[in-house]
Amino acid sequence: MLEAPTLSEWVVTAILLGWVLFVAIPLTRWTYHEMRARGLEHRVAVYFNRKLIHVLAGGVVALLVPLLYRSYLPIAIMVALLAVGNYLPHRTGRLLYWYQVPENAYEVNFILMWGAVMFLGFAVNDVWLAVVPVMFMAVGDGVTGVVRNLIYRRRTKAIEGNIAMAAFCVPFGLAVLGPPGALAGLVSSLVERFEFGPIDDNVLVPASALAVILALRALGA
Repeated sequence: MLEAPTLSEWVVTAILLGWVLFVAIPLTRWTYHEMRARGLEHRVAVYFNRKLIHVLAGGVVALLVPLLYRSYLPIAIMVALLAVGNYLPHRTGRLLYWYQVPENAYEVNFILMWGAVMFLGFAVNDVWLAVVPVMFMAVGDGVTGVVRNLIYRRRTKAIEGNIAMAAFCVPFGLAVLGPPGALAGLVSSLVERFEFGPIDDNVLVPASALAVILALRALGA
């Protein structure tokens, strides 16, 4: 983690940052207007876009981190830029209307937790330990949101979404980290139903998954 970044890591970071910005700005702005043109309500289109960003930005980049990085510093800078870039529209009142909503800044929580969990993985020299909870948050929660939006056409908590999330998280966790990963996937799929004010599922899902994995490792599982 404390290694100096290589030139290739800086180049990769610039490419990945460009990819995330492409997904968040032109791509999802286009999908928003396409969905609206097909009769979807504003809130439904926004919610679909938020989950699209979860998967294509958060999930894709997370999977590439163990393959492309030995230093955390470029990742930290990318996370900081994205967090500030997503917070400022809330601060100024000039929201990116195709994926941001005025009542919360949960996408900022997503970015900060993504970065914090990755930091832990680098700190303990086990980046896959971080990738699994991040994928639960990015892809698992993305799947549950899409399923609920298809059924209810609004942001809500419902068991169908939790089942869909577990269908991804449990096998993914098992494949990468074995039984502790599978149990973490199940627990995080249940925890996703809860929110406590500003503490949303973007915080609770990876935090609960990490807690389960670390507890089982401490017990020798």
